[in-house]
Amino acid sequence: MHRYIGIDVHTESCTFAIMGPTGKRLREARVETNAKVLTEFVRSIAGQKHVCIEEGTLAEWMYELLEPLVDELVVTIPERARGSKSDSSDAWRRADELRRGSISRPVFKAPDRFTALRAAAKTYTATQRDMVRTKTRLKNLFRSRGIHNMRSAIYDPEQRASWLACLPAAHRCRAELLAMQLDGLVQTHERAHDWLLEESTKVPIVQLVQTAPGIGEIRAALIVAIVISPHRFRTRRQFWSYCGLAIVTHSSDDWAKDRNDKWVRQRVAQTRGLNRNRQPLLKNVFKGAAETVIAKLPQHPLKQAYDRTTTAGTKPNLAALTLARRIAGTVLAMWKNKENYDPTKQR
Repeated sequence: MHRYIGIDVHTESCTFAIMGPTGKRLREARVETNAKVLTEFVRSIAGQKHVCIEEGTLAEWMYELLEPLVDELVVTIPERARGSKSDSSDAWRRADELRRGSISRPVFKAPDRFTALRAAAKTYTATQRDMVRTKTRLKNLFRSRGIHNMRSAIYDPEQRASWLACLPAAHRCRAELLAMQLDGLVQTHERAHDWLLEESTKVPIVQLVQTAPGIGEIRAALIVAIVISPHRFRTRRQFWSYCGLAIVTHSSDDWAKDRNDKWVRQRVAQTRGLNRNRQPLLKNVFKGAAETVIAKLPQHPLKQAYDRTTTAGTKPNLAALTLARRIAGTVLAMWKNKENYDPTKQR
């Protein structure tokens, strides 16, 4: 007896929609978003329980809470619904999608793996983003008053005072507050950086990934914290798509008849750039690794391959993209096979 359960999760309440294997709506209930109440309600449902919830702020907590109690738990990013929308309709829609097997965008969840490393990685990226944003605001304030060529002096507390004196009094206070905010964010980011390195030393796979070209301590820790398991991806092409390194092509009118009246495929595929549905942080990591190889490893086989490609007429940005894809595929293979990087295997 299978029961397909869709849950629309909110801070105050959760809406449950319980559906039978034929699509019959059996029950709808609203439960307080409380760990004890939720677990008791799920236990009260008879039969094999298949649960679907939407990705959101509470999705990871719900997964940790309910995964031991059900036979299947799926987290999904649903398509945008058209027409009327409510908690009830969303819950029934999730239950029906799970029953029909039509979930198009499942989200991988593994809350019990690399928990501390993932928390450190999230903190590191958040503090880095906030620090860069504050630096940009401070720099733009000076530029808006016609002050240029500051370089990094305005970010240094010891050199900042002379530049603040160049601002009018009406804008100087704002610049001082932004500078105070920046100094605090820099200290926070340094602590997050040290925490991430500390947690990465506790995960042996980070040291393995770090042997890949262009991958340092921080990049290796971010890769492991985001990917979690390489077996999520059967082929490197799937990994490229996840990283935003997959090439998107569009074609139309693919078939035509030749002189012998036989159907042949026409070469009408057109490139439309890289896929937009991706993990942006991983894309930055592998593009940065490719730039590191190009700039700092002149004798590396990958750098030599890049030089041969550009010499043959390929644009440098496309050759760098190829290099990033090769590094991503190499990292995936190393992780799956538990092997350190071996440059002699580069063809």
